[in-house]
Amino acid sequence: MLPRAGEKINPPVPTGPGRVYSSALMDEVERQYWIAFSRVPRVGKVRVAQLEAHFGTLERAWSGSAGELRAAGLDTAAVNACVEARARVEPARELELLERHGVHAVTWHDAAYPRQLREVYDRPPVLFVRGSIEPADEWAVAVVGTRRVTVYGRQAAEEMARGLAQNRVTVVSGLARGVDAVAHRAALEAGGRTIAVLACGLDMVYPPEHKRLAEDIAARGALISDYPVGTQPRSEFFPRRNRILSGISLGVLVIEGDIKSGALITARQALEQNREVFAVPGSIYSPNSRGTNKLIQDGEAKLTLTVEDVLAELNLSMAAHQIEMTELVPADDAEMALLRLLSAEPTYIDDVRRQSGLPIAAVTSTLAMLELKGLVRQVGRMNYVRARDAAARA
Repeated sequence: MLPRAGEKINPPVPTGPGRVYSSALMDEVERQYWIAFSRVPRVGKVRVAQLEAHFGTLERAWSGSAGELRAAGLDTAAVNACVEARARVEPARELELLERHGVHAVTWHDAAYPRQLREVYDRPPVLFVRGSIEPADEWAVAVVGTRRVTVYGRQAAEEMARGLAQNRVTVVSGLARGVDAVAHRAALEAGGRTIAVLACGLDMVYPPEHKRLAEDIAARGALISDYPVGTQPRSEFFPRRNRILSGISLGVLVIEGDIKSGALITARQALEQNREVFAVPGSIYSPNSRGTNKLIQDGEAKLTLTVEDVLAELNLSMAAHQIEMTELVPADDAEMALLRLLSAEPTYIDDVRRQSGLPIAAVTSTLAMLELKGLVRQVGRMNYVRARDAAARA
């Protein structure tokens, strides 16, 4: 079965000269140093991995000398940033600060870290969460678009987000004005889950008029960010947060956006992450549709007229029905094909994709469904085995 929030798994843990911990044993003392490093400029995914590999834990890395930091692979600017951060950041206060604002931190060693996001090259070492990330969020589709949404765009966003939510697909967006807010509200009104990815600390809401919407999202889904509390929104943060928005999703649906809009940036990132991209066509005379129409024209996005177009492409058409099934058996050819490829020996997800010939989005969603049914298990590092009782059913 898929892990529940709070359970631990054992992804690759670098070795080094210091104390090396298993992710199943990461304590809150170690966690506070992960949060502390998230406040250090110039220390992201690559440098966190270097520090952990060299020191064994980030607790030991925090107190490392300048020479030791250089030996870990950090350049002079990053070493100086680490040394300077010690004067202003108190790791012991970080967890207390999060608790005060109802936020918790999830590192890439935690089971609650979104599985799709693990596949992204520039994945953040730490995610900050208000609300909860659930196993059902494996089935997520991002709905993005212009802030200056038209009547047509609003109608399309409402219809698409509502249809996704009714099929128990989590709707992901960025809490921005326009299409984002419409998509979040439609998902909530349909009784579904929704996740908002913010470009600021989770102790604040941007734009401020969406404070009530943010509270509703946290109660029925999650607000997430890779920026620690106290971080004010800045223009350069928004393109970077979009990598998370697309990274936690199986696909990205664009509803209205000009050529250079943030929605098109998200679509480009989704393509780089090997995600499916969908676009609702619009008027050839509308600036708001220039970006979506160009995506379709260039063959980078699938022309989308109804929510069924998205569900079918991502193999999610029967998600709600399958989750509620009492007799958990393979429901279609894709599930049967993946079951036949798996055995008691771990198989890496890329090998499953190659051998099945299915798109990676379809493989990911199908494996997640099979996990919920108890037919396959992930045994770490994106390797899968067939559950013992699945052999008789295949």
